[in-house]
Amino acid sequence: MTQKEIVIFSPGLDAAHISRLGERHVVHDFSDSESPFDDADFNAALANAHGLIGVRQRWDAERLALAPKLEAVSSISVGVDNYDVDTMQARGITLCHSPDVLTETTADTAFALILATARRVVELANRVRDGQWHQPIGPAEFGVDVHHKRLGIVGMGRIGAAIARRAHFGFAMPVAYHNRSRAPELEAELDADYLDFDALLATSDFIVSTVPLSPATENLFDDHAFAQMKPGAIFINIARGAVVDETALVAALDRGHLRAAGLDVFRGEPISADNPLAGRDDIVALPHIGSATVETRAAMADLAVDNLLAALAGETPPAVFKP
Repeated sequence: MTQKEIVIFSPGLDAAHISRLGERHVVHDFSDSESPFDDADFNAALANAHGLIGVRQRWDAERLALAPKLEAVSSISVGVDNYDVDTMQARGITLCHSPDVLTETTADTAFALILATARRVVELANRVRDGQWHQPIGPAEFGVDVHHKRLGIVGMGRIGAAIARRAHFGFAMPVAYHNRSRAPELEAELDADYLDFDALLATSDFIVSTVPLSPATENLFDDHAFAQMKPGAIFINIARGAVVDETALVAALDRGHLRAAGLDVFRGEPISADNPLAGRDDIVALPHIGSATVETRAAMADLAVDNLLAALAGETPPAVFKP
């Protein structure tokens, strides 16, 4: 088989993954570069690259034009909002991603946020850490129950379904969902209710966003959406930061309409200490850890390598992104 040229444009692969790629192709590794597009060697490698692999970097039409021989891109992620999908389709570039292998881990993260916000875990743990636990807690520090509360899921894909199963079978929570299409098999399995968006917001104690980012979902959770939520509801976002109008979220918390929010994603990442979403007791903010376990990140990298090797060999990759 003719060797082709691969550019690694971010961290995410270990030595074994790089070795697998190198057994069949020429590999240019720029995973240690913080700003690869400012590196002349990186741009020179792109000129002859047939394959790209990595995560987080933005690949718009201008950047893709730097790689005229490009055949395939393998993203070590499930989301593809960093890629100009239309340009890639027009050029016949195969885009691969890594769904499925992170489903259960990301669902765990969502439930960690549900429990942490409801029981005020971070706030009260910090009080102990800081030596401020001087007497038994009183009503001012009480949280709220999770079990038997109504969970509303916006976006019932693989991750949404995994969260719903945890809620239904583990916490006896009634489940409602809103999605582009109904999922009758999940309704039967989980006794779940399919509701329109506003009805779900108005009747759920916990609202979890798992929708992909698209023009239709950007700022989906805005002033109107937060106003529709039940007083005292808790909002969780593990989707993409841009599906939330963050100013509207802060306003809803400030006026006491929402009890709390749990966020693993933000419009701009990382966020700084002076960001309005940081440093609040009513927000549990995580540094985008949805799939960040040793096991899951290794599985994502394995799949990304499998995808790229298959694509460059003219085979159907295990996980091609389908718009």
